[in-house]
Order: sequence, then structure tokens, then C-alpha cells
Amino acid sequence: SSSSSSSPTHPRPPSTTELSVRINAVSSGLALEDLTTILPATHLDAIVVPKVNKASDLHFVTDIIRHTLPERRHNPLKILALIESAEAITNLNEICRASPFLSGLIFAAEDFALDLSLTRTPSLTEFLYARSAIATSARAHGLPSTIDLVCTSFRGEEGQRVLREECLQGKGLGFNGKQCIHPSQVEIAQRTFAPGEKEVEWAVRVVAGDEKADIKGRGAWTLDGKMIDVPVVGKAKATVERARLCGMDIDAIREKWKDQEPE
Repeated sequence: SSSSSSSPTHPRPPSTTELSVRINAVSSGLALEDLTTILPATHLDAIVVPKVNKASDLHFVTDIIRHTLPERRHNPLKILALIESAEAITNLNEICRASPFLSGLIFAAEDFALDLSLTRTPSLTEFLYARSAIATSARAHGLPSTIDLVCTSFRGEEGQRVLREECLQGKGLGFNGKQCIHPSQVEIAQRTFAPGEKEVEWAVRVVAGDEKADIKGRGAWTLDGKMIDVPVVGKAKATVERARLCGMDIDAIREKWKDQEPE
């Protein structure tokens, strides 16, 4: 069972900000046992469901969560769906609408290649359609997470170069994260997918300025001559949160601009 290492009594590791468990596929017949074992864990944030080929795979998991955790409405459990087949790609719209708990899609390139008898190449062009479809569908349905394929290179400078290129390519296709198979990959992936320093500084200024504008009862205001309204503030807050999760020092930027007043 995929859940054998995640007993409900195991505490969350102190260095872990979000804890997810990968269960067996619904089609394996083992998912019910996995879910029954792991769902009592109060420190569990997300369930990764492999081989999601159609909406009914997520309906199954969702129904079990609802029956097992009816009281967990204040902190709903998230579902991350692994997209691994041609069937899944053709059913993306239905999959994205299948569960209110669905938080993101993960592209499993190796299994997808096996399903289509493809050979992975350094350019990754053989995955272009599938990756674009996943990122676009997730965005269309408002899913916050789109996690790109694994980079199999991680050793030495060449491995880091390949990883960086793959991250930039994935970001360019609309993904906002990447699967990592080695600790050495994490920093590069986070740095590449994190918002840029200038973008973060602007966002912090917007959020801080809006807090002051709100106290003064002002709905819209300007910053550096640009109109700041609700949608701009919403995007800025999301950028700041992403930057914080990527380890950027938001408090230091806030301190730098503490005397800024909304215009």
C-alpha cells in the first residue's frame, strides 16, 4: 500500500509546510484501503491520486472524503490528480470539474510516454500538446496548481543546466511548479518558478499601500501613477504569498517601504 508510511499518529515533520500522500490508483482496487488508513491524519493537507483517466476516478475519492471527514470544512483536504494517459488528456475538462477538492494537476511524463509509445527527448517536444492542454485546462477551471514533469537530470553542472531549462520551458507553458526527484533540484525549481524580485517588490508595495488605503476608506488609489483597484490587489496578494512560500524575505521588503503612503 502507498500509505504504509503515513500513519495517522505520525506527526508532521517540522520542516514540512504541506504534507501530501500518494495513494494507489482507483483502478487498482486498493484506493479505498489507502484512504481509510490515511484520512484520520489531521496533519494531512493533500492526497495525490495517480492514473486519473476520467472524472469518475475523482468522484470515488471525493465521496470517500465527504463520508469520512464531514466535519473538516474549515480546512478542506486537497486533491492533486496525476495525468498519465491519452485518455486523461481527452477528458481534462471533465476531470477539472470532477471535485470541489481538486487543487491541481500533475503531469506524469514517463507513464504518458509509455501509453503513447513515445521516446523522451531532450527537447521535450513530444510532450508539448499534453503539457499545454494540462496547463490551459487547469487555468480555465481555476485550479491553483499545475505541476510539470520530472527532470531526470540532477547531477553536476550539466544536470542543473538541464533542470533550469526545463523549469523555464514549463513556466513558459503555464505551469507553476515542478516535480523533484532529488533534494538538489528543489532550490533551482523554486527559484525559477518564484516571481521575480521586482515583481515581488511591486506586489508588496501594493498590498501594504492597500492596507493603508483601506484604513482611510479609499476604494481605489494610485501607486507610481498607476491605478490600483481590487483585481490588482488580488493579484498582488497572490504574488506575495507565492514569494513567501518560495522563501523570499517579504518582511524585509515591507520594512523598506513602510513609510510609503497611497497616492
